[in-house]
Amino acid sequence: MTTSETSSATSTPSASVEMISPEPPTWDRRTLMRQRWDELAYFHWSYEPDVVQRLLPDGLIVDTFDDRAWVGLIPFEMRNVQLGPTPPVPFLGSFIEINVRTYVRDRLGRRSVWFFSLDVPRSAIVGVARTVFSLPYCWASTEHTVDGERHRYRMRRRWPRRSGGESAVADIAFTVGAPIADDDVTDLDHFLSARWALVTTRRATPLYGRVHHERWPLHEVTGVRIEQDVIEAAGLPGPVGEPIARYSPGVGVSVAWFERIRSVEAVAAGG
Repeated sequence: MTTSETSSATSTPSASVEMISPEPPTWDRRTLMRQRWDELAYFHWSYEPDVVQRLLPDGLIVDTFDDRAWVGLIPFEMRNVQLGPTPPVPFLGSFIEINVRTYVRDRLGRRSVWFFSLDVPRSAIVGVARTVFSLPYCWASTEHTVDGERHRYRMRRRWPRRSGGESAVADIAFTVGAPIADDDVTDLDHFLSARWALVTTRRATPLYGRVHHERWPLHEVTGVRIEQDVIEAAGLPGPVGEPIARYSPGVGVSVAWFERIRSVEAVAAGG
């Protein structure tokens, strides 16, 4: 099993930092949802850690690689969403999602994903996700077209809009290249893709949700063209330079029930 360690913007003296591994940890949680994440692309830019940290809630620390925070723009096809043991949800269970995210550690040193926004074309999904799961879903028009190995994702946010009424947008085009052999996947690739949890907050309480899927199969990406302002809509400066770009045909995913993130002292006391 390959692992890697990274530096961090803020130390965690009372909790050991979880190692990064491309292989999933043992799944020992109650499954809340099952779904597929298909035709997924990663586009990541590096930021000064303090720029990202100021947008995070108390109790979360921005995770860094080579002393840099990383912000991702991730388009993909969400397919066959199932709640518990039920069949896939008709119509609502498959849709395009484009999210903006970064990477964090919690009080216990566990690594996870923090979402700034998740744009989807289903208003009902937005309502449920915001109310039940406290995730910042947004309602948007979306489109995914494919011509051979050339992909194009487009979205325009309908709600919520920024002050002044402007809609955040993204237009992402890329060409899928050759598969990357497991031994050639870099430590940075693992840092950006091998995340086995997400975090959110509900009424200022941080919540942690484990996810499980097989190891990501990754491909090279060429011909990247991106026009977007969803990253700026999240409160971040516009990205600079060419992104780190990867593609994956997809994985099947299980998501656990969320749990409250306890303090290190409470864990030590068995609370």
